[in-house]
Amino acid sequence: MTIGLRSACAGLAALALMGSIAGIAQATPPDGVTGVILTRTTIGGTDYILREITIAPGGSTGWHYHDGTLYAVLRQGQMSHFDATCASDMTGGPGTTFVERAGTGNIHIERNLGTEPQILDVLYVLPAGSPLSEDAPNPGCPFN
Repeated sequence: MTIGLRSACAGLAALALMGSIAGIAQATPPDGVTGVILTRTTIGGTDYILREITIAPGGSTGWHYHDGTLYAVLRQGQMSHFDATCASDMTGGPGTTFVERAGTGNIHIERNLGTEPQILDVLYVLPAGSPLSEDAPNPGCPFN
């Protein structure tokens, strides 16, 4: 094989590899989200973490799921929670409570479509040592 043909083949292989990498779905990072852990304890093999989460107007959590169940109450603002079918599966104002189930089959995003910050109090019930959330790619919704 000549050097020119080898270079051409290597270039085509690199382009093919770049194309396959570009086709891989990427995680959607949070935007305008801050969180403060208020308390944390581990009992047996379970972490219990109480966290205050604030989402700025126009912000979102990014698509994600949890390794355990979350119990939440909205203290301020309006919630707009979406599941992996792009459907709004939960909405409400202050005092709204909800549960987020564990696992990769429960990918979701919380978006602040309102004009004031959302403030949520969330109790995470996770397997000990698990992250608070696991990033997930956008499941094909026209928003992040």
